[in-house]
Amino acid sequence: MKIEIINIGDELLIGQVVNTNASWMAEQFNLAGFEVVQITAISDTYSHIFEALDLAKIRADAVVVTGGLGPTNDDVTKEALCKYFDTTLVFNEEVHVQVEALFKLRGFKVTEINRKQAELPANCIPLKNIHGTAAGMWFEQDDRIIVSIPGVPFEMKTLVSDEIIPRLLKKSNPGIILNKTILTQGIGESALAEIIQNWEESLPSHFKLAYLPQPGIVRLRLTTKGSDRPKLQNELDEQTRALQRLIPKLIFGYGEDTIEQIVVETLLQKQKTISVAESCTGGYISHLITSISGSSGCFMGSIVAYDNRIKEKMIGVSKETLIKYGAVSEEVVIEMASGVQSRFNTDYAIAVSGIAGPDGGTEDKPVGTTWIAITTPDKKVIAKKYLFGEHRGRNIRKAALTALNMIRKEL
Repeated sequence: MKIEIINIGDELLIGQVVNTNASWMAEQFNLAGFEVVQITAISDTYSHIFEALDLAKIRADAVVVTGGLGPTNDDVTKEALCKYFDTTLVFNEEVHVQVEALFKLRGFKVTEINRKQAELPANCIPLKNIHGTAAGMWFEQDDRIIVSIPGVPFEMKTLVSDEIIPRLLKKSNPGIILNKTILTQGIGESALAEIIQNWEESLPSHFKLAYLPQPGIVRLRLTTKGSDRPKLQNELDEQTRALQRLIPKLIFGYGEDTIEQIVVETLLQKQKTISVAESCTGGYISHLITSISGSSGCFMGSIVAYDNRIKEKMIGVSKETLIKYGAVSEEVVIEMASGVQSRFNTDYAIAVSGIAGPDGGTEDKPVGTTWIAITTPDKKVIAKKYLFGEHRGRNIRKAALTALNMIRKEL
């Protein structure tokens, strides 16, 4: 069964609200075995609703519409659906009782405007909304299913999980869709695609690979479809192992793993400690580490040495080194890493210094130039230079993830 999602609301179109409903719904439908063929955002007007539904019915077997079901005058979806299905609004006593119970629970009286929420198109099947006053509405026409539900996230999620997906499963046997997300760091999307090209081209026809890049990370989503779950799972595991053998140093985790989580968990397991000296990342590496529960067992502390005087006084970087090589240099990050490791008496240490931008670059050291150093329990120092780009935010993110990944690989 193919599904199209239509999200209604001017707030989505002007960028005032991020359309998180669509991504959540698409994931849930996909996990249930359905294929989402399109996601559309439209304004809450009759013409846009009519046009979007007409087009969606061509592409999809079921259309799920969210938003535009509030009690105020700017919400016209319910009235538009009445006209679209050539029907009228009728008062639904069961929905009204549920609305009254909800208001009583919250200590309010039902007003006339809220009472109108119990008026639904005569030819729809009401879907109970236990969290709000706007009932879901299920329509069937010309072998197509159209469902309209509120856009309030916690109301929408319950209706999708408890009402829509179970009903759709009764209407259709969608088959099985399995996904595996493989997380890589240290290489760009195009370079990664070139390395794994032969593996990708050898995938069975019922497999699909998607590249999902973000600053500092490329996610690979491997998807397979079929009817035999054990067979599909074995094939998925086999292909994942084949990729692991091909790029073992680039893969850092799977699914919802994060580099910081893996670093913290590994340090705790090995009973090792870490400290950080940050310049261009401004404390972001320390933030990522301490965002993980239990990090107090391995993270001893950090020094954000943005100014060269702090690098000298707090970390112990030589003034001569700073003058001779500059703050963004191999020599300085090596002294930063060794200095913070010594001062905090940790097994490992990270040091980062770079030109985050958008200003400050030179011909020799353009914006994005970043030096990262790590030190190990045996005082070995590994230092590397990176050129991340021209966007300040992405440079900070990439530098932090790259530094943590250097520690992860050493661990």
